[in-house]
Amino acid sequence: MSTAVAPKGLEGIVATTSAICWIDGDAGVLSYRGIDIHELAQLSSFEETTYLLWFGKLPSAGELAEFTHHLSAARELNSKIVDFLRSAPANATPMQVLRTAVSLLSIYDADEADCTHDANVRKSFRLTAQIPMIVALFDRIRKGKSLVEADKSLSHAANFLWMLNGEKPSETATRAFDIALILHADHELNASTFAARVIAATLADIHSAITGAIGALKGPLHGGANEATMKLLYTIDKAGADPVEYVKQMFAEKKKISGFGHRVYHTEDPRATHLRRMSEELGKAAGNTKWFDLSRKIELFVKQEKKLNANVDFYSASTYTTLGIDIDLFTPIFAISRISGWAAHVIEQHDDNRLIRPRADYTGPAYPATYIPIEKR
Repeated sequence: MSTAVAPKGLEGIVATTSAICWIDGDAGVLSYRGIDIHELAQLSSFEETTYLLWFGKLPSAGELAEFTHHLSAARELNSKIVDFLRSAPANATPMQVLRTAVSLLSIYDADEADCTHDANVRKSFRLTAQIPMIVALFDRIRKGKSLVEADKSLSHAANFLWMLNGEKPSETATRAFDIALILHADHELNASTFAARVIAATLADIHSAITGAIGALKGPLHGGANEATMKLLYTIDKAGADPVEYVKQMFAEKKKISGFGHRVYHTEDPRATHLRRMSEELGKAAGNTKWFDLSRKIELFVKQEKKLNANVDFYSASTYTTLGIDIDLFTPIFAISRISGWAAHVIEQHDDNRLIRPRADYTGPAYPATYIPIEKR
């Protein structure tokens, strides 16, 4: 057994084999099952992309229709879940509620104890359909609004926007959100996906694995960068400040600008390419490009000053805000998309499982350390 010491944070370490996602950080390539993210963003849908992630190939027209039917049919929640959403404390955050609700879902899932491939797929349909419902319903409950029933005739992206806002979304908004879901669907062994695989490797059920993934995503170093980006834009706008001068002062004060740089990508994050365009197009469609304009000025300055590229989080902030989505829903929306990738990884882990049990580089007192009786300490 190899006992080579891994670098801090496991940076650069290959922890498993997977056929789901491939990244070339030097070339700025992200692909799902070998298909470039640019092609998927331009030509695919979230439903088709999810099929690709779960089943390893693009579906035929019939297979996609059947898949879409199963996914929309799964838009149902046990009344006990809705009761929980109503009973959450006023100060509960959407991520806290989502994490706990997903764990609660397992109690009411008929396949909860079955970790076979087919059962995992059935549960994946339900989780992928239920997570956006939980986010939308809780947001309306906390705002004192009436609940909106799922519309099974709508696409996955359109139904979420419908349940969240109570209005049928425009084609522009629907397509923009659909692309955002595709872009966030998977990203290899990021923190939440690795957490899900570690939990699944114990042969725990998929709900446990996804609950753990959401717990990892809740941490600000993984899921909070776009929230921080939007808060910065709000601050600059409220102060009426010049965005370049404001960021320049932040650099002088050694403060971090969220939404730039990436552990894997050494060139532009390919997802940022599409989100930049979406932010601009949505702003133009809404007749207000303020958030895009601020973002673009900051991006150009940071790239010139620090040689850092915008990542997926930077333009997702202005994109979601233009869609009328509150800041504290940004990370739950990440989960709405990433459940497709998380599910793919749990299915893959269970299909060819081995318990994940690495070693640690011990840095404590040298062995053997002497036990000193308490009266002599």
